Amino acid sequence: MRISRRSFLETTAFGSLAANAVFGAEISKNGGLPTRVLGRTGARVSILAMGGGSRFLMYKEEDKALEALNRAFDLGITYMDTAYGYGSGLSETRVGKVLKERRKKDGIFLATKIEARNGDEAARTVEGSLKRLQTDQIDLVHIHSLEDEEDLKQIEAKGNILDRLLKFRDEKAIRFVGITCHNDPTVLAKALERHDFDCTQMALNAALVGMKSGHGMEINEAMKTSFETVALPVALRKKMGVIAMKIYAQEGLTGKAPAEKLLYYSLSLPVSLAVVGMPSLDFIEQNVQMTRAFKPLPKSEMQQLSGTLAPKHKMALDRRFAKHVDA
Repeated sequence: MRISRRSFLETTAFGSLAANAVFGAEISKNGGLPTRVLGRTGARVSILAMGGGSRFLMYKEEDKALEALNRAFDLGITYMDTAYGYGSGLSETRVGKVLKERRKKDGIFLATKIEARNGDEAARTVEGSLKRLQTDQIDLVHIHSLEDEEDLKQIEAKGNILDRLLKFRDEKAIRFVGITCHNDPTVLAKALERHDFDCTQMALNAALVGMKSGHGMEINEAMKTSFETVALPVALRKKMGVIAMKIYAQEGLTGKAPAEKLLYYSLSLPVSLAVVGMPSLDFIEQNVQMTRAFKPLPKSEMQQLSGTLAPKHKMALDRRFAKHVDA
């Protein structure tokens, strides 16, 4: 399950040929956002997604939140990421108010997440999400924030959340099932190996790359692993749609490298798209402009960026996301 970073970079063809060529990106001829196919789902989505988590909830007034959503979709974003846990349904409710008019017309792919592990509770949450989102079918429902081995056992237990989501998929209330993880690449890799998820969402940025010794510090085994080298290869082998998150580490990397380099690093990985929380109209505009101009970073530049950021920030970010649920 472990693979060296050098081998991974080579076998997944990073650099100038990678992200767009290998993963089927289409560059819009009218200045719109590039798109990629979301793995086995076959859906084509913008490579930048609107995040509906804590940064979206920073729009305190509802009219401002709805304005932000409409602006994101006007600018060509076609993937919406939300969750019941974002404000105990507030994010979903606001998303539903906008998407009831725009989803079909603009081809918006709608993803939400469920934190409950108990099957009955998960079913009630999905039914509530359908109402809040004002739809009879959600494109993708993730099992939210896989934590550790015990959590995976709960998820897998008969009648619990995974069984219920697969039943909802069979009943066409949801189209695809996925799983997210912020903190444990090894347990996510096990989950992906054991189950045929349609998609997975994981923390992927230049500062979270698995560290090596030689930086004048003791590095435990956990600090040497990363989603990029442990979980991502499993998802790719099984042709899952891969969604990158924590691009800016929730401002943890702000000022540590140019914003476009942080975004481009994640988009230069073999992923379908990146979810970004955008708490202001200016931030939406900035991220859209950067995404329109996106070109995959050369392998050497990716290595240089991660080699600079990971030794300084990976340990702190691993601790920060150890028990993280973006609510």
